[in-house]
Amino acid sequence: MAHLSKVKHSSGDWRRVKSDAVAVGIYEDLKISRQFQGVNRELGRGLTNALAANMLKGKESEVKIVVGKKGALAFVFGLGKKGELNPETLRKAGGGVAKACVANKVKSVCFILPVDGKEAYMSQAVAEGLILGSYQFNEFKTTDEDLFEMETATVVGGNQNAVKKGVAIANGVCLARDLDNRPGNVATPTHLAENAQAIGKSGAMKVTVFDREKFTKMGMGALAGVASGTKVPPKFILMEYWGGKKSAKPIVLVGKGLTFDSGGISIKPASRMDEMKYDMCGSGVVLGVMKVIAALSPKMNIVGIIPSTENMSGDKAYRPGDILKAYNGKTIEILNTDAEGRLILADGLSYATKHYDPKYILDFATLTGAVVVALGHVATGIMGTDAELIKNIKASSVKTGEKVWEFPLWVEFLKQVKSKIADVKNLGASGQAGSIAGGAFLKTFVGDDIPWCHFDIAGTAWGDKDLPYLNKGTATGEVIRLVVDLIGI
Repeated sequence: MAHLSKVKHSSGDWRRVKSDAVAVGIYEDLKISRQFQGVNRELGRGLTNALAANMLKGKESEVKIVVGKKGALAFVFGLGKKGELNPETLRKAGGGVAKACVANKVKSVCFILPVDGKEAYMSQAVAEGLILGSYQFNEFKTTDEDLFEMETATVVGGNQNAVKKGVAIANGVCLARDLDNRPGNVATPTHLAENAQAIGKSGAMKVTVFDREKFTKMGMGALAGVASGTKVPPKFILMEYWGGKKSAKPIVLVGKGLTFDSGGISIKPASRMDEMKYDMCGSGVVLGVMKVIAALSPKMNIVGIIPSTENMSGDKAYRPGDILKAYNGKTIEILNTDAEGRLILADGLSYATKHYDPKYILDFATLTGAVVVALGHVATGIMGTDAELIKNIKASSVKTGEKVWEFPLWVEFLKQVKSKIADVKNLGASGQAGSIAGGAFLKTFVGDDIPWCHFDIAGTAWGDKDLPYLNKGTATGEVIRLVVDLIGI
């Protein structure tokens, strides 16, 4: 765990906070908030010289170092145009300051919240940014002597409870990043199950893990089929949190836990196959959200479901042309063994439909390369059955800065996943609407009266998003913040 795990809060004079550096915001008009004019005096000529040299622009995501009186160190972060401050700007500021601390080996920082950052959610966003920006994935480095980790951060001003909530959410995201970044020989289905059990123990959850023999006997033929090519034990993981009234319907979260995807017999090209360790990022979302729930103990009912396995091409592996039977009894024609994520999700969604009466179901999966073609690494593709649920998801997306884009599930697309020899097939029309075909397939395994939304996170779970609180080329923990906001913790 190479990241801040706590952020302190102070409502007093920032100069009484013990830290190695102070972080203060500046607007594009190059003026620091009057509430903290003491910063000007402490930094003295350092700030004056930086302004005179045109080093400071006040642009969003900008972080510059200024040295003041007696070597006082400050990180000056950009706030953009005055009067237009928003939580995402402050999240980026927190992330940028934390990264600057790591780069400059600064152990502790005092982050002064701007005077117009009074909204509680802005305090939460700063705490999220500080922790997420401090994140590093170093656990397999044994010879690098230059590693450095931040130790403490303090937010001065704002809302203390919101800071605590931001810390809980960011820790959930960092857990997901750790799991997602770990290689397939470490982050196995057993490893995911162990993390689920640890979260459950800390948060009064019931955790049940079905092994291969058990879930096969239960009728999860789709998961069993995908798992047939690997000797690494697959798992079907259930996490149940009953913090609300018994009469309250649970929200169900289903995450794809494909811990390594070779493509099976329909094998992938060798180039970049190493990235298929990220094919379990959907399970990371579920585990990350459940960690937040364990920390905050909301009065609601939440169920997390993670079907988990590898997809390999052993002598017992399932084949193109095979017919599998899912948990709800529907038969599936296999046209490509590399379209496996939707198969294990089929059993997860079927189980949720049969055993719970969900308020709604959300599923998360690095499902298709087609969504990256459509949306790049900028947005998550979503599709679902309930207009109000989709509307709320979009609203949370705007609030948390995690972009989504809705694809249609028109009847024409639903027809494209119908099979001539089984109930459905695991591919749609050749070369067309690949992401939508995945969603259309999944829809057939959700009860008709249950609101449901599918998140295709293949383009956003890892990759090249250039944000101060992310690390390019590694796992992001995307949409965890969105889900926490949506479910109203």
